[in-house]
Amino acid sequence: MTEQIEILIIEDDKRISDIHRRFIEKLDGFQVIGAANTAEEAKDWILSYKPDLILLDVYLPDALGTDLLAIIQSHSPETDIIFITAAAESEIVKKAFRSGVADYILKPLTFEKFKESLLGYKSKREILAAEGSVEEDLIKSLWNNTMSSPIFSEITPPKGIDPITKEKVVDYIKKIEDGITAESLGGAVGISRSTARRYLEYLASEKLVYAELIYGTVGRPERRYFTKSL
Repeated sequence: MTEQIEILIIEDDKRISDIHRRFIEKLDGFQVIGAANTAEEAKDWILSYKPDLILLDVYLPDALGTDLLAIIQSHSPETDIIFITAAAESEIVKKAFRSGVADYILKPLTFEKFKESLLGYKSKREILAAEGSVEEDLIKSLWNNTMSSPIFSEITPPKGIDPITKEKVVDYIKKIEDGITAESLGGAVGISRSTARRYLEYLASEKLVYAELIYGTVGRPERRYFTKSL
């Protein structure tokens, strides 16, 4: 029997965490050992179980997912990490890349993106598990996704961006001086929060808006989008 790859899900939204779990159940060779909704819970899981793979969100209620990278590297160095997040700030992407994160998937998540990432990870893990010398073509395959990885591919215009809705979003954002959240935008223009986030991220990829994390006195940091020169 093939050894199962043990996965820890770190995701603040329990509904999304359940989606990850259901996706994993459709794939052979993977097993969910637990789920954490906060950074504090995640630390306990990491220290106690040292999972093979962590599916890590960035926006947690008590910290950023990137804050856990040093803990994982220090206490569970054999654990690999795949980011599944809406975070596209260059500082977060660079920190993930320099920390050796195996993959970076931008939300909204589809099963096809999820499946491609995990099966690709599994193949590379099998290569690294081989004894003796590794053939050159297999070595190349470990680093064959420099420009096709989700870090870069998600910058291209995603499907589902309707020009009329985009114009409506842009017209509304032009009126806002103090930035706007995806939730506020969704309520204002009559779309869901996830759809609003998709349009805001698309505008950010076009460098028409930029995002900042605004820290309040309590609760999770709030991601607000600010206009450039719309």
